[in-house]
Amino acid sequence: MDAGNGCSARALAACVIGGIVLGASVLALHLAGGPAAIPPLPLPSLGALRRRRRNRRPVRVYMDGCFDMMHYGHCNALRQARALGDELVVGVISDDEIKANKGPPVTPLHERMIMVRAVKWVDDIIPDAPYAITEEFMNKLFNEYNIDYIIHGDDPCLLPDGTDAYALAKKAGRYKQIKRTEGVSTTDIVGRMLLCVRERSSDAHNHSSLQRQFSSGHGQKVDDTGSGTGTRVSHFLPTSRRIVQFSNSRGPGPDSQIVYIDGAFDLFHAGHVEILRLARELGDFLLVGIHTDQTISSTRGRHRPIMNLHERSLSVLACRYVDEVIIGAPWDVSKDMITTFNISLVVHGTIAENMDFAEDDSNPYAVPKAMGIYRRLESPLDITTSTIIRRIVANHEAYQKRNEKKEASEKKYYESKSFVNGE
Repeated sequence: MDAGNGCSARALAACVIGGIVLGASVLALHLAGGPAAIPPLPLPSLGALRRRRRNRRPVRVYMDGCFDMMHYGHCNALRQARALGDELVVGVISDDEIKANKGPPVTPLHERMIMVRAVKWVDDIIPDAPYAITEEFMNKLFNEYNIDYIIHGDDPCLLPDGTDAYALAKKAGRYKQIKRTEGVSTTDIVGRMLLCVRERSSDAHNHSSLQRQFSSGHGQKVDDTGSGTGTRVSHFLPTSRRIVQFSNSRGPGPDSQIVYIDGAFDLFHAGHVEILRLARELGDFLLVGIHTDQTISSTRGRHRPIMNLHERSLSVLACRYVDEVIIGAPWDVSKDMITTFNISLVVHGTIAENMDFAEDDSNPYAVPKAMGIYRRLESPLDITTSTIIRRIVANHEAYQKRNEKKEASEKKYYESKSFVNGE
């Protein structure tokens, strides 16, 4: 046999032996229970999964705004933006930028920063943000702040020259859109007050006009379309889902120190935020009572409140210092109420719209005072709802011009709007 035949024979023998070995292996697996008998690969531990999650860089989203006279519509926009990522960075536009692009702001930058920082969905803020997303600022967001996406509502944001303020972000493919909150805007709120300023100026000798100043629209016939020189009555439609979205999903523990504070919280402002912050520091759980529209009208005049009960409730619920609210709290803090909510401490600020109750025989805090659980807190800021109103009145001509311009763009938005899926 030559060398070639010898190689072929050896190859044949190797194949036969390999087949016998493979067959024996398959038979052994079958007798042992088949492939299921092969032990599975070990699953990663819970600690390993957590480490992987920690090592993943969080998705950071950016949203900017004026946040002037901040309301629940702003808060809902921030809530939606936060849901698109893991961390929300908010740019608060400077006073000068607002004045150049929209007109004078009602609330200065430092007050607006207090308001934005207090919203429970906000992780960080950038003060003095520009009104337009320039290429330089956009690159700064991406490279210095590690922003992944820039967020804005479905309503157009145009610069004075008519161009889109977010055009560059859209071109870069780093833009995401959320649904605008219907029924409220700063323009609408300012308009509720300006409407009555116009009534007052047209009938300077009619004292009842002064009482109607800054009405929320109840009992008046106003322009309901958003056009012309009138202002729209609030179109806010409260739903249970919206309240749930704003609410915390936790209650107080059995040994929690529950602090209670109540008020109107109309035109929710920096003064409200700061007194709530102090109140929350006194315990483990802050319960806030929000008075009814009727209670406020009876104690502060029929031109109040400017925001209705549900609007005010959402603004307070969005505050990070607040754990729970009583929607429509009674004026008097009773023994039964203290027992029902297991209240440990009742507090009130030194700055308020009406402090006459302190001298009144029917003091609403008489019971907690008698129980020794009432405390008066020094208010950090001398700001009330009337402070905000006086700012509008003092410069109402400038705000009138600003609103007329904004109302025209809002009318165009409502006429051409279509359904946008979102929360």
